[in-house]
Amino acid sequence: MNAYLNNYVIVAVFLIIGIALPVVALSIIGKILRPHAPTEAKKTTYESGIEPFHDAKVRFHAGYYIFALLFVIFDVETVFLYPWAVAFDQLGFFAFVEMIIFILMLLLGLIYAWKKKVLKWL
Repeated sequence: MNAYLNNYVIVAVFLIIGIALPVVALSIIGKILRPHAPTEAKKTTYESGIEPFHDAKVRFHAGYYIFALLFVIFDVETVFLYPWAVAFDQLGFFAFVEMIIFILMLLLGLIYAWKKKVLKWL
């Protein structure tokens, strides 16, 4: 029973450190180290060195977000596909069938997006 409790304590400590470290690094240490001299020129919208000619709160077409989400989905696919391809010899037939199903599901999603004309840049 004591060994199980010890494992939970280790996980809890790592969880606390994993949350506290970025919070401390980004908020507290960042405030101490960064220069802070705001001026009106620094508060304006920056558009490639030219004066802004409209409000920064512009609405974007939803198609851009869907296009970006599709990119992320297929980018994550490569993250799963690469280790599978590296360890293909050791995984066996069952892992091969599962990856084929995974790729077919992604292909089905790509065909659906293609039919809905989501892949056209507006």
